[in-house]
Amino acid sequence: MADSPMRINALIIDAVDPERLAAFWSEVLGRPVVSRMGPYVWLRREEGLGLGFQRTAEPRTGKNRMHFDITSPDPAAEQRRVEMLGGRRLDQYADGGFLVMADPEGNEFCVIPDGPFELDDEGRADYLS
Repeated sequence: MADSPMRINALIIDAVDPERLAAFWSEVLGRPVVSRMGPYVWLRREEGLGLGFQRTAEPRTGKNRMHFDITSPDPAAEQRRVEMLGGRRLDQYADGGFLVMADPEGNEFCVIPDGPFELDDEGRADYLS
């Protein structure tokens, strides 16, 4: 495949309250807020990838079409920390074996182990058992 001149520069999350959401993700990821410009709040760029929060008037509706997978050496401990920061576990996905969480505005993300884990033929994980 030929080299593409295009790459993902930043992920932008729509937010009713971008300050609150940026503060949450700043704590979760250990990436400080570094700038504010117009309707945007930006976390520190890492490994070439920016993460920004854009003010929008409409709250999120429906299921995310894309989500983050965040790695942790201890997903269960990370669940407790995320909940203390204002996130919550989404139990409706528990049958899949993944630790699915939501940020304060309901955006879904998974906390997965740092290392490898198994999936069964249906795509269910085993790392929480």
